[in-house]
Amino acid sequence: MSALHVAIEGLGLWTPQLGNVDALRALLAGTPVAPPPTRPAAATLPANERRRAPESVLLATEVADQAVAMSGRAASELACVFTSSHGDQAITDYMCATLATAPNELSPTKFHNSVHNAPVGYWTIATGCHAASTAVCAHALSFGAGLLEAVSLVLADQRPVLLVCSDIAGSGPLREVTGCEQSFGAAVVLAPVSNASALATLTLRLSSGRDGTAGALPEPLASVRAGNPAAGALDLLIPLLRGAAHARLAASPSMELDLDMEYPA
Repeated sequence: MSALHVAIEGLGLWTPQLGNVDALRALLAGTPVAPPPTRPAAATLPANERRRAPESVLLATEVADQAVAMSGRAASELACVFTSSHGDQAITDYMCATLATAPNELSPTKFHNSVHNAPVGYWTIATGCHAASTAVCAHALSFGAGLLEAVSLVLADQRPVLLVCSDIAGSGPLREVTGCEQSFGAAVVLAPVSNASALATLTLRLSSGRDGTAGALPEPLASVRAGNPAAGALDLLIPLLRGAAHARLAASPSMELDLDMEYPA
């Protein structure tokens, strides 16, 4: 595959330990970081929606808010790709338990929020966005697959694209299956390479074969990555924040993305 070139204009991040990208940058520098509030702010959602929305929606909205604000773009004009490995595990656990014990009591609202594209639906309605939106799932490799999808849209349509990757902690028996121990969300605004104020220029090459290993991370970041598949986004965010020249991401069970980063002078 020929090399693909895009600009990175904005980043977002939320975990129970880190409330944004600045907190991650401070942690990498060895500075103590205070944890964020227990619920993501998700300020774009109307107050009534924030009260009713499940954690999966709040998490995805919060990191999208951060990335869009950093980019300076209008959320209503951004095409978007939302990815998740497991969707809303808490609601899935609730629905399975209810269907097994009292199926007539299943909540229509919870059922509505169980679908994989619920977060992107909430986001596009709240922002008044009529641009293209996509929900992607590639199990544990959802961030890499979503990044490839978002970059393809940027280049095909020559327009900026918001990429969001998030998963909440597992619940009930699902937690034993998914191994998802805590919530994690990240977002990136990508655009055609034409903005001199972009955070970095990203060159991607898709190659066959995978060595099955990921670069070592310091604690607590290694545990964060091990405890949530969406935290594969750290394999892009951390090299970016460190000003590294190269990174690597899995995009499928048999393919990976080789990334080169260049930064403004």
